[in-house]
Amino acid sequence: MTELEPFPVRELGRTGLQVSVPGFGGGPVGWRATPDAEAEADRLMIAAWAAGIRYFDTAPFYGYGNSERRVGRFLATQARGSFVLSTKVGRLIRPAFPGDRSPEQVRFDYSREGVLRSVEESLERLGTGRIDIALIHDIDGWTHGTDQPERFRQALEGAYPALAELKAQGLIRAIGLGVNEWQVCEDFARAVPVDCILLAGRHSLLQQDAARQFTPFCAEHGIGLVIGGPYNSGILASGDVDGALYDYAPAKPEIRQRVRRIQAVADRFGVRLGTAALAFVLRSAPVATVIPGVATVEELQTTLAFARATVPEALWAALVEAGLIMA
Repeated sequence: MTELEPFPVRELGRTGLQVSVPGFGGGPVGWRATPDAEAEADRLMIAAWAAGIRYFDTAPFYGYGNSERRVGRFLATQARGSFVLSTKVGRLIRPAFPGDRSPEQVRFDYSREGVLRSVEESLERLGTGRIDIALIHDIDGWTHGTDQPERFRQALEGAYPALAELKAQGLIRAIGLGVNEWQVCEDFARAVPVDCILLAGRHSLLQQDAARQFTPFCAEHGIGLVIGGPYNSGILASGDVDGALYDYAPAKPEIRQRVRRIQAVADRFGVRLGTAALAFVLRSAPVATVIPGVATVEELQTTLAFARATVPEALWAALVEAGLIMA
């Protein structure tokens, strides 16, 4: 069997952390609640590691602690210096025990005390003594509605200084945000110096607003970007098929039509839609890596095939000419 080339690594902003391209998103392994969930999580992460993935992202919220426990259990079998690990703060899980899926046990807390407690509990669930990247999670309007300004203030005055203390102590190496709205990320980064941002679902072939202002801002300030949700929750991997999802809901006709147009251009160059979706976000200067959500080994293998394929530069020119991406 021909040995595959290892996946490339890129530095995340100015952190000195080298992340694999792509990385592993720990959301699906946390939310899996079938009887075989533990074994399937192990199987998926073993396959990701064997393929060369060395950046793993998780959060207390994913599966109400299950993601951190499952990711941590797997990573405990690897040398600590051989991977990059990120997790998040902003939610406390009460009580924290395997199998607890009761939403009422999740409490937002962006205070200094809450964040210090969150990191301590994450370290315990992960079974490690340090976290490479700590991300302040979901301080956006979609999550908090009219409470968003107050949550933003709490994160700025409580969470960020707490993480800065932990960074000075060497318990974390980088401070960032894990948010779905780029405008909120930019507002926060203008107020305090963040090292990196995980932007989910808002920089893709179908959502390009961030490229007008936000990605240039990050490049100018040395802020590393990790892009989550490059398939916009499914349709940029599956294509325009019945039941295709866009932003966690059935895709509307205008989205499906746009996907068909992108696919038609990609077909002219022999490029699969998913390959174009991954390659597009990785073209942005501040983007270090991308973490597509995969729930099964089969989905992982599809994403790995997308990631290993090459894209001719002429494809981008053709998409610009068709009015489907910005120049």
